[in-house]
Amino acid sequence: MSELFRKDCIFISKQHTVEDIFKDVSTKLVEKDLVTSEFLPQVVEREKNYPTAVDLDILQKGLPNIAVPHTESAYVKARLVIPVKLERPVLFGNMISPDEKIKVSWLFMILNNNPDAQANVLAAVMDFVTKNDAAELQEFFRSDDTEGIYTYLNQHFIFDNK
Repeated sequence: MSELFRKDCIFISKQHTVEDIFKDVSTKLVEKDLVTSEFLPQVVEREKNYPTAVDLDILQKGLPNIAVPHTESAYVKARLVIPVKLERPVLFGNMISPDEKIKVSWLFMILNNNPDAQANVLAAVMDFVTKNDAAELQEFFRSDDTEGIYTYLNQHFIFDNK
């Protein structure tokens, strides 16, 4: 079982812009004392400068694109991945080609209070989308059931905490 997820930290967002999504999620994370009040402006600024969208169609046909927003450990108080399903796709900058915008349907927002392990968590997210069965992942990505999302992630997300 992965320690990177919490049942109360899986969200479905109705927002239509990157900034509004971040504001919505950030407000909830501040209320849960998982991030500092400076988290929101920092994650917005970092996303502008270092886009995090990943075109999953290149990896496995039919999977929705994801983004993996994060910021420096100084603005977070926990080590978690915050899954956010978007009710409708939103344009994010492509991680590989920052000037290109791609439609993203899911966020895996990384909260990491350990500055030395940011790459490990990002690698685990990429392993999750590349090493699990494509048909199961497609079903997972269509789900609106936060309990089911939590259960699936805990069964299929592998993270080596070293």
